[in-house]
Amino acid sequence: MKNILIIGAGKSSSYLIKYLLEKSDEENLHLTIGDISTENSNKLINNHKNAESVVLDVFNEEQRKYFINKADIVISMLPARFHLEVAKDCITYNKNLVTASYISKEMKELDEKVKRKGLVFMNEIGVDPGIDHMSAMQVIDNIRNNGSKMLLFESFTGGLVAPESDDNLWNYKFTWNPRNVVLAGQGGAAMFIQEGTYKYIPYHKLFRRTEFLNVNGSGKFEAYANRDSLKYRSIYGLDNIPTMYRGTIRKIGFSRAWNIFVQLGMTDDSYTIENSENMSYRDFVNLFLAYSPSDSVELKLRSYLKIDQDDVMWEKLVELDVFNPNKKIGLKNATPAQMLQKILSDSWTLKEDDKDMIVMQHIFGYEHKGKKHQIESSLVVIGENQTYTAMAKTVGLPVGIAALKILKGEIKTPGVQRPITKEVYEPILNELKNYGIKFTEKKVPFLGYNPNHITG
Repeated sequence: MKNILIIGAGKSSSYLIKYLLEKSDEENLHLTIGDISTENSNKLINNHKNAESVVLDVFNEEQRKYFINKADIVISMLPARFHLEVAKDCITYNKNLVTASYISKEMKELDEKVKRKGLVFMNEIGVDPGIDHMSAMQVIDNIRNNGSKMLLFESFTGGLVAPESDDNLWNYKFTWNPRNVVLAGQGGAAMFIQEGTYKYIPYHKLFRRTEFLNVNGSGKFEAYANRDSLKYRSIYGLDNIPTMYRGTIRKIGFSRAWNIFVQLGMTDDSYTIENSENMSYRDFVNLFLAYSPSDSVELKLRSYLKIDQDDVMWEKLVELDVFNPNKKIGLKNATPAQMLQKILSDSWTLKEDDKDMIVMQHIFGYEHKGKKHQIESSLVVIGENQTYTAMAKTVGLPVGIAALKILKGEIKTPGVQRPITKEVYEPILNELKNYGIKFTEKKVPFLGYNPNHITG
């Protein structure tokens, strides 16, 4: 049997394990799922004869090397910062590797060693990054192969709560790592190019510069700019394109409300708060407001941010229970961002039967024989419940499909890579259609980049 080692059995692993178990008899597979705890993996395996759950501490070198050496291919579902040691062991023991994470500088530096060994290290093969790369490159390659010139590429993705489970004023729940949501947009200005002009949005302005989208049959959304859209010009072979923009999708109104936390400083992760474990939610809010011997926390906040009492922004804050003097943070030496995450988790954690939703839209503008054309390509995926989420489906299935195709020798070009070649994206996108992950394309009048879409 072929042994697939999956390291990490977190939220995004449910569909990955389900997919590979369903294929295990036909493809003669054995799954070894290693994590620091076997609780979640045991549930997902459910006593399946072709799988085992093992304790694997990725920081235990002897343990890590033992399981990697036994595997025929390794899938790392760990946080990105933990992939490197796994990757080095894969080189040592001649094992192919699959991750859903962005290619780090350190991972890229392994490229020559990986190529010399004839190994495939497939990264960025989740949803975003992953499905976004593959679906975009398929259309871009078709446009270029038709002798056309690319003029515009915009790409937007969001992990949201599905309409039937949308029961809060923020129209949002955590479908992915909450920490990444709280820290979104930090670490430098958002950079993109619009009609040949470079644009930069600093973090403190990011959530007031949003673009409105109508996604095929699923309603109206907003999107804020991702950190660095410019690097994708070279990745996609679009070095001379006049417009390139990548953004994150939210329901309309989310970004304006989130901006409250940014302006107060609640998303800062660079310092810790003394006595944080004993602070109430109300104390936390008061940390960021001026001292007043008489004014309440509510009054100070409304005055500082100029929020009217009947403004929906105020109702959103009240709904989060941020003014509660009795609820404790309970986190020792926490940063403001960690404290905010704790408060949000009370309201934004998916309930057992809640459904999430992945929304993705690409916009392609191109010129063919002197005429300008535009294509909208959209994807909407609804999850099943808290375990089998749309996020887990759109991350896990591409990872599983890629791993199986590498194992069978159908994807064989060596190196540290992302799924932007036809050898990779075509068979994976074709198989994803069998699981309801399929884009809807339509031609629309060429509009170019409309500056009126940007609010604020």
